[in-house]
Amino acid sequence: MNTKTVNQKAWWLVAPVVVLVAFNAVIPLMTVVNYSVQETFGENVFFFEGVKWFEQILRSSRFHESLQRSLLFTAIVLAIEVPLGVAIALAMPRKGPWVSVCLVLMAMPLLIPWNVVGAMWNILALPDIGLLGHTLNAMGIDYNFTRQPLAAWATLVAMDVWHWTSLVVLLAYAGLSAIPDAYYQAAKIDGASRWAVFRYIQLPKMKRVLTIAILLRFMDSFMIYTEAIVVTGGGPGIMEAANRGAADVNAKSIGLNITLPHEQQPNPYISPALNFEFRYFAIRKMHFLIRAKALVAFPGGFGTLDELFETLTLLQTGKTESVVVVLVGRDFWDRLINWQLLVDCGLIAPSDLQLFHYAETAQEAWDLIARLNGVPNT
Repeated sequence: MNTKTVNQKAWWLVAPVVVLVAFNAVIPLMTVVNYSVQETFGENVFFFEGVKWFEQILRSSRFHESLQRSLLFTAIVLAIEVPLGVAIALAMPRKGPWVSVCLVLMAMPLLIPWNVVGAMWNILALPDIGLLGHTLNAMGIDYNFTRQPLAAWATLVAMDVWHWTSLVVLLAYAGLSAIPDAYYQAAKIDGASRWAVFRYIQLPKMKRVLTIAILLRFMDSFMIYTEAIVVTGGGPGIMEAANRGAADVNAKSIGLNITLPHEQQPNPYISPALNFEFRYFAIRKMHFLIRAKALVAFPGGFGTLDELFETLTLLQTGKTESVVVVLVGRDFWDRLINWQLLVDCGLIAPSDLQLFHYAETAQEAWDLIARLNGVPNT
């Protein structure tokens, strides 16, 4: 009786791939899972928190709203990209020199990195200098993706369709190319229409590749982040929110705008007579502080920190006394800045911690500002 010899040495050929996948996927994934059940207060010291973060997310209304928006965005791009990709694949030639040209053109958008795509569409869609934005406004269409949610949505959808429809095209084209000519010959003999050929021959044969295309696009579109941030810059800021709140109750509000190369222009809710443009940050901050009764700092980046510490320094040194500083979101600010460390190191006085106040809601912030400025309760 002959026995089959099994050569296990072939597994050594697979080992490099296993190591590569483990290094690039499994290990980072397990690291993220490990961090998700821990908390830290800095200095690389962690302690176990269990499923606390998951419970907070599942109960968060912001998470539910974000999930709904993500699902809606995914549904819109799939509804456009899949039919459009199939239509383009059907229109592409099957033989001849143009096949290679079409395939290269279809592959080009897929080779461009996500952040570069975002930068391209940001420049293209700018309402003042962008080809798309300027053209739409010249046609009488009020378009500004930096402050109009609907325009931002339309821009992101158009960008995603431009970037990723090619993937559907290539997969659908591969499925069409795999259909034997015998099917088309039989359909021609039977006198089948083009719609009948598509419905009963081409679409069933593309079912598997289209399933792959839908799954890939579903996962990718659900994770869109880089492009949206690069294109829109995160959307309107807190200053626009303040101006809009005043406009909603027919009150006047001032706007001190800074001139930047792009992305920055006065929001439409500023009172026209109180809209001022500045070229230099220092002059703009000076005018802010001369007129301000309070500085309300929301979680922000370098610009926010610059204005916050500039104001705190003026208060600390007695150069100004009338500005009330309110930090919105104590958890964010205490995690960002170790105020007590500055005191312990002798860099600021303990009394300097009284130069600012915390608030969690708009009402709390207003109550602080009103009380410290002597505004009577109404």
